[in-house]
Amino acid sequence: MIEILNSKKPYEIYPLSEKAITIQFGTIISEEAWDKVNKLNQSLLNQPFSGLASVVPAYASLSVFFEPVEVAKSSMNGTTVFDKVAEYLKILISKAEDFIPSARKIVEIPVCYGHELGPDLEYVALHNNLGIEDVIKLHTSAEYCVYMIGFIPGFAYLGGMPEGISTPRKQEPRKAVAAGSVGIAGNQTGIYPLQTPGGWQLIGQTPIKLFDSNRDVPALLQAGNIVKFKAITDSEFRELSH
Repeated sequence: MIEILNSKKPYEIYPLSEKAITIQFGTIISEEAWDKVNKLNQSLLNQPFSGLASVVPAYASLSVFFEPVEVAKSSMNGTTVFDKVAEYLKILISKAEDFIPSARKIVEIPVCYGHELGPDLEYVALHNNLGIEDVIKLHTSAEYCVYMIGFIPGFAYLGGMPEGISTPRKQEPRKAVAAGSVGIAGNQTGIYPLQTPGGWQLIGQTPIKLFDSNRDVPALLQAGNIVKFKAITDSEFRELSH
């Protein structure tokens, strides 16, 4: 593992495999770390090197996948494939503070809270000594950053949930959670894009499809998006479900 110091904070660059390299900006989930990841991600997509295959952003890191043969044949500085990619990334990182990323896309997600669509809403309220409407108000008041996509296709890891509604996950996971279910686990909230087992506290459900393999871009949410939840009624949920 190689540690490099810039003018503000250290970051690390290390090989993930013979076809991938990771840049780690600390180990703490924060907007500051994500800002560094986002700037580097967009810089790399705007200025790709020869052999770049894909980039995968996470909470505080960016993994870069490439074709070793193409990198080896390139004119980038460095003796090994790792050195060539690492040196290229160092240059982009050094210029990151001057890079202005494109505006983040804001995605509004309608949610019908409570009842059979959100069977754990009352538990979340009781756990935090709040009324049900207070939980809904807090959950819809925040702007959530999509840090990364993972776990299952289209599942967005969101940051920014108010601490006042933080609730431990269920001790025994459900065998099946419906697609579109909105849940809370610890200090995170998220949306199940597909039916799957899960142990999050379910507070509502969205009629919007988070993942559809028939779309040009199957996942509705992408890393870097801003998510806002909007409370809707049962009748609105039924209308939007068709």
